[in-house]
Amino acid sequence: MNPSLIGINLTRHIYETQQSHPEATGELSAILNQIALAAKVVSRKVNRAGLADILGYTGTENIQGEEVRRLDVLANDVFIAAFDHLGNFCIMASEEVDDAIPIPDQYECGKYSVAFDPLDGSSNIDANVSVGTIFAIHRKVSEGTRGDDSDLMQVGRRLAAAGYVVYGSSTMLVMSTGNGVHGFTLDPEIGEFLLSHENIRIPRRRNIYSCNEGN
Repeated sequence: MNPSLIGINLTRHIYETQQSHPEATGELSAILNQIALAAKVVSRKVNRAGLADILGYTGTENIQGEEVRRLDVLANDVFIAAFDHLGNFCIMASEEVDDAIPIPDQYECGKYSVAFDPLDGSSNIDANVSVGTIFAIHRKVSEGTRGDDSDLMQVGRRLAAAGYVVYGSSTMLVMSTGNGVHGFTLDPEIGEFLLSHENIRIPRRRNIYSCNEGN
């Protein structure tokens, strides 16, 4: 790890990564910066959930058969609002919405699709346990301007970017665009994600391994 890079903000890290790819158009960079913005908004909402009266259930179930919480809906709205007007996405999918989410007609469509779980583990909020956001971005493969399900239903090796955000004692964004996995911790004093974990890798050997057999 190069200690000189620790502490740089996410925007600079994205920019420098883009500069190393001469063919880059900046669209993916804009998407990643928008994800960071939405994560900051959700982080603030999660931190104030008990005070802002946004806990509790909505009385509905999501596509997984889970009871939807008010905080799920709020986080979902935040991410959709962050994505739908960019002009970089052709279609979206959320765990909180049964069907694919089209880009509104008044906005341009782009060459990427995004699938996300806006607030995974929201039932943990009551016990003050960490919750998070998961996202996956693919390049458009369908014909025409508007996207369809084929843009969302792609294999992992075709990912353009993927990552997650953990909202806990600190807020951390972990992501990859195919050139290593990097973690950024939100500094609440300046409102910026700063590089805190560079080139994260699974250790070659450890005493304990965990596996979710449901996946």
